[in-house]
Amino acid sequence: MERCAWVNLNNPLYIRYHDEEWGVPLRDDKALYELLLLESFQAGLSWECILNKREAFRQAFDGFDVYKVAAYGDEKIGALMQNPAVIRNRRKIAAAIENSKVFLEIQRECGSFDAYLQRFTGGRIYREEYTLRTTSPLSDAISEDLKRRGMRFVGSTIVYAFLQSAGVIDAHGPECDKHHKNREL
Repeated sequence: MERCAWVNLNNPLYIRYHDEEWGVPLRDDKALYELLLLESFQAGLSWECILNKREAFRQAFDGFDVYKVAAYGDEKIGALMQNPAVIRNRRKIAAAIENSKVFLEIQRECGSFDAYLQRFTGGRIYREEYTLRTTSPLSDAISEDLKRRGMRFVGSTIVYAFLQSAGVIDAHGPECDKHHKNREL
């Protein structure tokens, strides 16, 4: 199989992520929440670093149970800060907790986080050529709204990567078998 040029072919996790997840449209709030949380931890790091720690994050963050994470207090923050298997950045951990509360508020307001995203996309999948682009008008708008609601570590670059991961933006490169011109839509 031909893959996007950015895939580290020496990392089976990365290959599986590209082949089975990246760019596949997600509608499930639990999966969207996990990706959003992981993307916020990526700020300043590589996605491969986060991907390699994904299982450790799942364990440390209670299977990405948004209700549990939203209720974390000082004791849990302390435990996460002592866990070498995850990113031990106090600001990112605190943001994950606050972002979880906002995520729940969005679900209450919109019915689901997916419905919230569809307010911006109309349910459309944006097909773009993979480039070194890191933001778009769509990621700018969603980032701005999430920040207005109180989320942190959700700048336009993080949101753009999230939208690609979640299949809202289909940006497989033309060399890739998953590129929209190389497969049936």
